Amino acid sequence: MGKQKIYNPAPKNKIKSNNWQFWAIIALPVIYALVFAYIPMIGIIIAFEDYSPRGGVFGSTWVGLKWFKQFLTSTSSVRVIKNTLILGVYSLIVNFPLPILLAIGLNELRSVKYRKFIQMVTYAPYFISIVVMVGMMMQMMDLRTGIINVLLQKIGCDPVNFFGNVKLFRHVYVWSGLWQTAGYSSVIYIAALSGVSPELQEAAIVDGASRVQRIWHVDIPAILPTVITMLIFNCASIVSIGFDKVYLMQNSQNSNVSEVISTFVYKIGMVNSNFGFSTAAGLFQSVVSFVLLVAVNKICKKVTETSLW
Repeated sequence: MGKQKIYNPAPKNKIKSNNWQFWAIIALPVIYALVFAYIPMIGIIIAFEDYSPRGGVFGSTWVGLKWFKQFLTSTSSVRVIKNTLILGVYSLIVNFPLPILLAIGLNELRSVKYRKFIQMVTYAPYFISIVVMVGMMMQMMDLRTGIINVLLQKIGCDPVNFFGNVKLFRHVYVWSGLWQTAGYSSVIYIAALSGVSPELQEAAIVDGASRVQRIWHVDIPAILPTVITMLIFNCASIVSIGFDKVYLMQNSQNSNVSEVISTFVYKIGMVNSNFGFSTAAGLFQSVVSFVLLVAVNKICKKVTETSLW
């Protein structure tokens, strides 16, 4: 009888050598994350120290939770937290549902020409830098020469000090943010709507469903998992108000409502050189964001069975 052939699996070193392309692809992103995201987290220790540049991160005096207590009890800090929460919730209420409505509206447009025009008009502001956008807003809303106040005066209204009126700061911030990001934020919902089964749409039309009924019973259920996922991320960022736009719009007249945690951290840390206090405030912001992420994810999982994990 002839000898039987025995199957020998490939040696381990050969298998590893075949995966070098994978490791080469992820090497740079992993190195970037380690250098700019994880290694700097060592600086969190400063939040528990009376930091001095001479002593360094590991040589400064340990003060425990002193800065956290000071941040949570001081009058100015309470005002900053309140401003951050109000601005974050207001932004969530406005900036979360309207891009969904925009995506549904674009999906229902039958004219390709009008759809592309609206997409271009709504997407373009996203690619304008924050500095340029705030500069444009200041020019258009200038008390004397701004086009908005000029038009108001032509119809017999008094000019409005948009950047100096405390009551208007939050509205200007949130609605200008919607103008800048609505188009770009709607992209993910348009992509989700493109995956809706045409057979479901045809079946709804055969059953006599109107356009509104098709949107409500076919389109929205199809994109609901995407909506829930984005809601979790948006809720987690309620206290993570960006520094740049608020700081550029801020002045002595509206500082009572425009001072948020990110601008507070900058002024306390970089201007006043109180690095421990500013690090504690920033760490508090990150912890609250993480707690919100976990809590909203758990609630969504129980209510809708859709979650991040």
